[in-house]
Amino acid sequence: MGRISLAFKLFFGILFNRELAEKVETALLEPPKPKPATEPSTAAPVKKPPAEKGIPGLDALILLATLQREARFLDLFQEDLSGYEDAQIGAAVRDVHRDTKGVLERLFAIGAVRPEEEGSKIELPPAIDSQEIRFVGNVQKEKPASGTLVHGGWKATRCELPKFSGTAEAAKILAPAEVELT
Repeated sequence: MGRISLAFKLFFGILFNRELAEKVETALLEPPKPKPATEPSTAAPVKKPPAEKGIPGLDALILLATLQREARFLDLFQEDLSGYEDAQIGAAVRDVHRDTKGVLERLFAIGAVRPEEEGSKIELPPAIDSQEIRFVGNVQKEKPASGTLVHGGWKATRCELPKFSGTAEAAKILAPAEVELT
């Protein structure tokens, strides 16, 4: 689950942080640096398993392409919305929201970390996993016994990204250009 968490952090980081987006773009476009040559060893060579042909950020690219293909996600966020009325934007967002939610449910089966209703008082477990619960508000050094649930959190209960078998360049194509023939 670590790669999925990283993919989401990277995805939303790119959406909302221009500096990070530029760094990621640079990293994706730079050719890999060759490893420095080492002196040959006199010991018997160690057989290494065949290296996987990895594409940096492949999982994130697959997720973006899937969201675009099934929910027109990128169309919404890459479009300049300044020329549209709020009602037009709202109508478009409703469809993208519904379809994006469907994709996320199918791929990740997203559920709440805490099932209680937001705003309710909850008892805290004796051992707190900082990945599951984050304290906000008047945080003290001693662990509290209870608190008010501000946000139930989200977790993925599965991860089933589509498999990709193309080239590194093809992975970067999130949606092909569409040309209408007359």
